[in-house]
Amino acid sequence: MDTERFITIRRKLHQIPEPGFQEYKTQQFILDFIDGLPKERLEVQTWKTGVLIKVPGLNPRKTIGYRTDMDGLPISEETSYEFTSVHNGYMHACGHDLHMTIALGLLDHFVHQPVDDHLLFIFQPAEEGPGGALPLLQSEEFQAVKPDMMLALHIAPEYPVGTVAVKEGLLFANTSELFIDLKGKGGHAAYPHLANDMVVATSHLVTQLQSVVSRNIDPLDSTVITVGKITGGTKQNIIAETARLEGTIRTLSSASMIKVKSRIEAIIKGIEASFECEAAIDYGSNYYQVCNHEELTKEFISFLESSKPADFYRCREAMTGEDFGYFLKEIPGFMFWLGVDCEYGLHHSRIEPKEEAIPVALRTLSTYIEWKATSQ
Repeated sequence: MDTERFITIRRKLHQIPEPGFQEYKTQQFILDFIDGLPKERLEVQTWKTGVLIKVPGLNPRKTIGYRTDMDGLPISEETSYEFTSVHNGYMHACGHDLHMTIALGLLDHFVHQPVDDHLLFIFQPAEEGPGGALPLLQSEEFQAVKPDMMLALHIAPEYPVGTVAVKEGLLFANTSELFIDLKGKGGHAAYPHLANDMVVATSHLVTQLQSVVSRNIDPLDSTVITVGKITGGTKQNIIAETARLEGTIRTLSSASMIKVKSRIEAIIKGIEASFECEAAIDYGSNYYQVCNHEELTKEFISFLESSKPADFYRCREAMTGEDFGYFLKEIPGFMFWLGVDCEYGLHHSRIEPKEEAIPVALRTLSTYIEWKATSQ
């Protein structure tokens, strides 16, 4: 494998992060890459800003799907790179540039060295939001080429380069966005009795939200409610008429997600009554848990332990969210962590995953897919 070529590709992709369903430059980059491959060995179609590429097998019995995400995040980059984002306020801070590079490397490999089974490479937009997996899964384009199994990876800053981490069953949590808008009555700071202050209401609401996890959820069933952003008011001497909370909910069970939302809605009704205000709640994008297929994951672990393309770690479940879970809900498969050994974590403005992980992923996946597509 030409490692330098794919490191260059990763750096070019790193420079063009785009919002979900607006990955126009990214889609064109992928299509330009495909144009350089033997067209008689490919079946290519687009879906919104995504791309589906089928590599026909030599003696097909099944179709193996490999999915990568494409979009960036609304984060201003603070890395030491010379190839930083050219899109102000956007950054590939979750590794999607590496994910796409690995997918392109696998595509290049299997176009030139086809296997018995069909392969489907899925470049999915909008993983970070509003969620591209579910509408893609339901689309006519995907259903026409629907694979029999699905694979994906995600970079892991906490693991060293050269390692792969995976487990059977639940890997990533159920997730939901959380947006709450409060509206009261503004006024002069000197006359608080004539107004309904939404900064005070919001402060009480944030405190009460923290009681949901500690007092309503089984301690053995991990749940997280995080309020990441609060906005309200216009000036220091004006009582705020409106305020907005933005956050996230993460649970390891779907039952806990239902319970959490029920409790949040009850608390909001109490806030409305206590502060004589109006409240509106929006759950935004909701992602289904990533639950690895037990048999296929055990088989993959056995492959890792016997073939040793990378060091294997058995990981624990994480509160991370990933819309790949929608694929796994319908199609057997698994997702695994790829170690990239970085001081800063996912979604951080200074994350610099080590590019040496790219050949590790390509070696691991190419040998596994070759084994899976010829011996099974």
